[in-house]
Amino acid sequence: MRTLIFLLRKEFKQIFRDKAILAIIFVMPSVQLIVMPLAANYEVKKINLAVVDHDKSTYTQKLISQITSSGYFRLQSYNASYDQAYESIKSDKADLILEIPHGFERNLVRENKEKIFIAVNAINGTKANLGGAYLSTIISNFNNEIRMKLTVGSRFSQVPTIEIASSNWFNVHMNYRLFFVPGILALLVTLVGSFLTALNIVREKEVGTIEQINVTPIKKHYFILGKLIPFWVLANVIFTIGLLLGRLVYGIVPAGNIGLLYLFVGVYLLAALGFGLLISTFADTQQQAMLIMFFFMMVFILMGGLFTPIESMPQWAQIVTKFNPVRYFIEVMRMVILKGSTLRDVASQFIAVIVFAVFLNGWAILNYKKTS
Repeated sequence: MRTLIFLLRKEFKQIFRDKAILAIIFVMPSVQLIVMPLAANYEVKKINLAVVDHDKSTYTQKLISQITSSGYFRLQSYNASYDQAYESIKSDKADLILEIPHGFERNLVRENKEKIFIAVNAINGTKANLGGAYLSTIISNFNNEIRMKLTVGSRFSQVPTIEIASSNWFNVHMNYRLFFVPGILALLVTLVGSFLTALNIVREKEVGTIEQINVTPIKKHYFILGKLIPFWVLANVIFTIGLLLGRLVYGIVPAGNIGLLYLFVGVYLLAALGFGLLISTFADTQQQAMLIMFFFMMVFILMGGLFTPIESMPQWAQIVTKFNPVRYFIEVMRMVILKGSTLRDVASQFIAVIVFAVFLNGWAILNYKKTS
């Protein structure tokens, strides 16, 4: 135990002596956690709309007014022909074209039906889908208003309607930041912990100090614990700072037990740091370690469920995500913080990260012994 204490003291001195490392550990994650949720969100707004109005009636003016006042669309141009509007899409000035035909109001009143045309710039599939859906919904609502107005006073005034009562659970105002911030915090803790562990040990290889340690009587497990524990502590500090920033900046108060979060983070970090340790046993230089970590981190981030729901991924991708430890961390963060889930609710995620921790650390220790 005394040997371990000496190793930990040496590691902490080495970490706190390097000012750049301190900035990486504490400042960069804090800035990212504050800035990223403000800049990146799931809402699609300010969709540029090009209108071709062949009718120029009262109804078309009301329809265009409803679309632009929704907050999702910005009237980019009012065109005399479809070809003119199409030039706006070709030059990326417009995302959608709404073409209203001649006799729109007359046909709607006399025949109770009319067609309008929507053309979407589908290069950005997400924006195109959401923009088209928003526009269709607004037009549908406008159509219902017209129908109600036309049928009032007639013998068909009793129009059957369905009233929908809805309730938003766990995120009453559907604030995307409540959903986004816990996921970003999970990523930042993973990135800092695993990267620093991998680079720290590889750096020992580069400067040759690991050779000196290997010839000392220090036991292997003391050496590994001496490398893991400092970054485990620092990652927990970053996690605490993240929770405080979430509370102060975004007003996020965990609905569940905060002790459960720390318990899960403690186990999860063993897996994340074990992964960094495993990478360090394969890499001989810091550049190699960085590139290998970058490869895996890209996969972990994009297939962790932060940006894309895992249920929406192809079946093969959903199977791959089962081998992604970040997925379980993001799930537990959202479940505990937003839903107030208990230990029983997150038991499967707990088991998964325990398996990851044992497997990754065990593999790293075995591999380290072979190469030492």
